[in-house]
Amino acid sequence: MNTNNNLYTIVYATLMVVATAAILAFVSMALKERQQKNIDMETQLSILSAVSLAADANSADDKIAYVQNEYDKYIKNSYLVNYKGETIPGDAFAVSLKSQYDLMKQISSAPEQEKEALKARLQLPVFECTLDSGEKVYIVACYGAGLWGPIWGYIGLKSDFNTIYGAMFAHKGETPGLGAEIATPAFCAQFKGKSLFDGDTFESVEVKKGAEDGNPHQVDAVSGGTITSKALSSSIRQWFENYVPYLQLSAAKAEASVEQ
Repeated sequence: MNTNNNLYTIVYATLMVVATAAILAFVSMALKERQQKNIDMETQLSILSAVSLAADANSADDKIAYVQNEYDKYIKNSYLVNYKGETIPGDAFAVSLKSQYDLMKQISSAPEQEKEALKARLQLPVFECTLDSGEKVYIVACYGAGLWGPIWGYIGLKSDFNTIYGAMFAHKGETPGLGAEIATPAFCAQFKGKSLFDGDTFESVEVKKGAEDGNPHQVDAVSGGTITSKALSSSIRQWFENYVPYLQLSAAKAEASVEQ
């Protein structure tokens, strides 16, 4: 065959493209299960980190197995709740936080007559964690838009459904040394002991520059990370506003159980 003619070039290029595509498809399929296990492990680790568990994950010989065992040991139940605070069918672990965040944005900008139908589509994840002490902590999620990309986190609540037990936050592209500080243990530790309600009134927890000492609803913002801090504060409020019916119903049930 004349290797200098156009037909040869076209056939050769076509075969190379097909062969390369086939190899890439094979590799992708071969790695798909492993990739999904890594994604699941990172989510499990984030949930556990909200209550200061699985701290030794990075030093484990088999990180995936270690995190899975810790998750199975401490997360005894998980479920979805709707905007009325009712438990609904679905997998709390599999729900997309981004899709729920996008839906919340739709709700906030929708005409009043459309809000109810949109709210009915909300699926909010809850993870019940039983600590070694026997104490139960209820872990909920948040997600939003930071300065350069998404920010998200998990927040653990004590059984009064008001007091924060712990929190963890993460980001995709915030500036190192500035907005990225929301993922540090020092920043997250500020949330421990803070309150969501003032009596029966929902207050949330504000990430604020110059937070007042002793204020149960404020934590110090990241120095030099004003935009990220405000975005996180807004995301926490937005998600908890939707969790409020669940928190109030659960608190009422817990109180009634104690009285009995």
